[in-house]
Amino acid sequence: MNALEAVAVFGAGTAAGGINAVVGSGSLFTFPVLIALGYPPVVANVSNNVGLVPGSAAGVFGYRRELDGQRGRLIRLGVASVLGSLLGGALLLSVLKGAFDVIVPVLILIALVLVIVQPRLNGWLAARREKHHPHGGPWLWAGVFGAGVYGGYFGAAQGVVLIALLGIFLDDDLQRIVGTKNVLTGLVNAAAAVLFVAVADVDWAVVALIAIGSTLGGLLGAAFGRRLPAAALRAFIVAVGLIAVGKLLLG
Repeated sequence: MNALEAVAVFGAGTAAGGINAVVGSGSLFTFPVLIALGYPPVVANVSNNVGLVPGSAAGVFGYRRELDGQRGRLIRLGVASVLGSLLGGALLLSVLKGAFDVIVPVLILIALVLVIVQPRLNGWLAARREKHHPHGGPWLWAGVFGAGVYGGYFGAAQGVVLIALLGIFLDDDLQRIVGTKNVLTGLVNAAAAVLFVAVADVDWAVVALIAIGSTLGGLLGAAFGRRLPAAALRAFIVAVGLIAVGKLLLG
C-alpha cells in the first residue's frame, strides 16, 4: 500500500465512522475503496469490519448521555445482536452469497419506509398495545437478532434497519434510539471481529488506518448527529439509506 492508497483508506474510514455514529452504512464508503485497491472481497470485508470497531466505540461514547437508564434494554438486546453477529460471520466465512445480494436492498427499502411512517405507526400501535414493554418484547428481540445476522455478514445499512425496528417497538426519543443503535451495531462489529481475527485473513495495515479514521469520524459524527432535531435526523437517515440502496444496486 502506497501513501496515496493509505490516505484513501484513512479518508474512507473517517467518513464511515461519522456516518455510522448517526445512521449506519459506513461500510459503503470503506468496502468499495478496498475492492478498488485490489483487496479480495472477503479480506476487504473482514479487515473493514475489524477496523470499524473502534469507530463504533467512539459513536457510543459520543451518545453516552442518551444511553442513561437503558442498561437493562441494552443487555437484553445486546445478547440478540451478538448471537446474530456470530451466525452472520459464520455465513460469510462459509461463502454464502447470492441471496443477500437480492434481499439486502429490499430490506433497506422496507426499513426506510418504516422510518418515515414510524411516528404514525407508533401511535397506531400504542392505541392497540395492552401493556408497554420497556425492552420492546420478543418481536424486537427477534428483529435485532436478524439485523445482527446481516451485520455479521456484511453490515452496510444495518443501522437503518435497527433504527426502524427500535423506533417502532420502543416508546422513546429518536436520539436515544440512535444511541441504542450505536451500542448494538458496536456489539455486532465486535463479535464478528473476534470471530474473524480467530479464523480469517486480516490485513492489519488496513485495520489500523480504518480504526484511526473511524474513531475520529465517530466522535465528529456523534457531535453532529446529537444536534439534529428529530425531523432533520429522520430525513438524514432516509437520505443515507437511499444512497446505500443505490450503491448496492448499481455497484
